[in-house]
Amino acid sequence: MPRAADDSVSITWVGHSTFLVQMGGLNILTDPIWSDRASPVPGVGPKRRTAPGVPFEALPPIDVVLQSHDHYDHLDDGTVCRLEARDPGARWFVPLGLGSFLQRRGVHEITELDWWQEAALGAISIGCTPAQHFSGRTPWTRNRTLWCGWCVATERRRLFFAGDTGYHPEFAQVADRFGPFDVALLPIGAYEPRWFMQPVHMTPEEAVAAARDLGAPRFVPMHWGTFKLTDEPLDEPPARALASWCAAGLPVERYWQLAHGETRELGAAESR
Repeated sequence: MPRAADDSVSITWVGHSTFLVQMGGLNILTDPIWSDRASPVPGVGPKRRTAPGVPFEALPPIDVVLQSHDHYDHLDDGTVCRLEARDPGARWFVPLGLGSFLQRRGVHEITELDWWQEAALGAISIGCTPAQHFSGRTPWTRNRTLWCGWCVATERRRLFFAGDTGYHPEFAQVADRFGPFDVALLPIGAYEPRWFMQPVHMTPEEAVAAARDLGAPRFVPMHWGTFKLTDEPLDEPPARALASWCAAGLPVERYWQLAHGETRELGAAESR
């Protein structure tokens, strides 16, 4: 996989919330997990239903990792250790309080950011954005670290990665602060039952509303089809998301539903 040119964006879905994003001459991973289960206990917990779309050994050299929060389906102990052994120079961008977890696993290149803070690396700028979620890998560590989304910007291109979130009123403010975006990667799964999941996970319809709040002309759905975390069928979220996108009168060709391992590229000549 070659590095993308500075004025293009290449997005490959590995699965769940893990993407390989290539932009600004850098290779970027989001919420990397290659393990078979999203769990602290071997052989227990949600099992991967679909193999990673990119085998770990086939990854290009990784320059940047964007970590949204510490839940097991987003922050994977084994994958952290494998990535640090393979790409020790990669810089990890994490929300406040999460750096110590990585340090204990040998990661040295860490940038912690609070909501609305920005940092630069090479040709890209990375912004930390609010999310409506929670954190904690044990009952006694709940909400001791922050959770967030991420914006990645080059001179010509801007990408939004929502992390894990419920629908909240800050999406429009994110667009004002960090936009205009070319593409938004938004979660559409793990929403049932609503009485329990509504504060922390969007429905597909809410994800489409978030894309519109962000002013993003292209929508990549994520957080579905990899782990069975909640009550809805695995294949329901994208069907509902596409129906909602089309019902809003948005161009179907800009609804980028990726298969595991599929790559979609926004070329240098294409407009927002």
